[in-house]
Amino acid sequence: MNYRNPVIAGYYPDPSVVRVDEDYYLINSSFEYFPGVPIFHSRDLIHWTPLGHVLTRESQLDLRTTKSSSGIYAATIRYHAGRFYMITTDVRGIGNFYVTADKPEGPWSDPILLPHGGIDPSLFFDDDGRAYVTVQNGAGYESHIIQYEIDPVSGKVLSEPVNIWSGDEGPWVEGPHLYRIKGVYYLMTASGGTSVDHREIIARSSTPYGPFEDKPEPILTHRGLKDHPVQCLGHADLVEDTKGNWWAVFLGMRPVEGKYSPLGRETFLAPVTWTEDGWPMIDNNEGTVVSAAECSAEVSIQRMELSGGFGPEWAFLRSYEEERYSWTERQGNLTLRGNAYTLDDEAPAVLACIRQQHHRMELGVSLDFDPVREGEHAGLAARLNNRGYLFWGLAGRSGSRVIELVVKNGEQRQVHRYEVSGQGPVQLRLHSDGLFYVCSYSEDGVTWHVAEEQIHVSVLSPELNGGFTGVCLGLHASGDGAANASPAYFERFYYSNTKGDVL
Repeated sequence: MNYRNPVIAGYYPDPSVVRVDEDYYLINSSFEYFPGVPIFHSRDLIHWTPLGHVLTRESQLDLRTTKSSSGIYAATIRYHAGRFYMITTDVRGIGNFYVTADKPEGPWSDPILLPHGGIDPSLFFDDDGRAYVTVQNGAGYESHIIQYEIDPVSGKVLSEPVNIWSGDEGPWVEGPHLYRIKGVYYLMTASGGTSVDHREIIARSSTPYGPFEDKPEPILTHRGLKDHPVQCLGHADLVEDTKGNWWAVFLGMRPVEGKYSPLGRETFLAPVTWTEDGWPMIDNNEGTVVSAAECSAEVSIQRMELSGGFGPEWAFLRSYEEERYSWTERQGNLTLRGNAYTLDDEAPAVLACIRQQHHRMELGVSLDFDPVREGEHAGLAARLNNRGYLFWGLAGRSGSRVIELVVKNGEQRQVHRYEVSGQGPVQLRLHSDGLFYVCSYSEDGVTWHVAEEQIHVSVLSPELNGGFTGVCLGLHASGDGAANASPAYFERFYYSNTKGDVL
């Protein structure tokens, strides 16, 4: 089977997959973005179509006070007896819980809370009908895996948690999955943290609680291949296809020049082979997991009409306040009304966004915004977190309307301003060549003015400014302290990859 990695590009980490007949469903972590847990569908494990999100209601997920890179951590999707199950952790929120649905597109139930474990819970349904929660516990080098039995209908805990495995003595043994394959129980986890020492390890037993026999080497890692263009492999989930072949989905990163990863952790796919003595193998420093050339000769342009509603690929920062977004106020436009929060705040600022999926890309929109109050602003944003972002748009300063570039890099916040001649729409562009982000604007659609400042990719990379996400690109509006900002009218939004690569 021919495929191109990553199979889901951009910040889509911690994949989990399940097959139901001939259909595959895959979910990812979402951290502080709402709705939570994006879900995809495929018929071949290669081409994935977004269905939407699992956690779409505030009764399921309240992220309004969630810090950057808290919120929804690694989730697992499973199917049993005609019902879908999604289990996850709301870190610094309600903790471990699961939801259920008759259909993958929902609606999904309200959370059923679980009392035990740290992060990354997984569900396993055995052939005898018993359901087990397998979950990380402890921290750092003290991490280990515990397991207990539940009634999946009510969530009632049926047994006390048992410590079943401590991994390979590395830190952060996490992301556990338990499988029964040809009568053998396999317990698979990530280890080493989610950076360059990341790896997937495995053990096996004749019973679900062990004792487990360790496989001495990882089944997936590139920790010994420091110059390989794909790094940080791990956090895998296994699935058997319709022909009896086994596959793994897992996260990986494509650092620019081996240093910076603005796209975050992406979803990769690889075949699983089985050794003669019954161990699954994916890539233990062989380097067989590679990424395709990022951009072929064909340029893909996604033009998104801002007149009829957000598609399933869109997300929002911490919450979706419906009254802040209007599709009817001005024909053919999306109207945003900012609240008091800015991108500096760890709060539900008004930001509608998609993931950046290519190192070389361009984002564009036409904006009509007439700020009334001092500090009001609206425009394009590229956000890693509140420590690393850039804003490019219109702002009200000293009674005038200006073009403003704001760059947040750790504790430093730089603001650059450009004069704009009059009122009316301004076209905005944000371009990346893989190493630098460059901003430009036009008042007539013909003559373009390029900002002098170039923003290095490190500013929007977790290697410099931390966190577990990647860059999200989109539309932002703020009252900068005022609860209700002037309306900002956006139209002709597009996202495009551009030719070439810098990896």
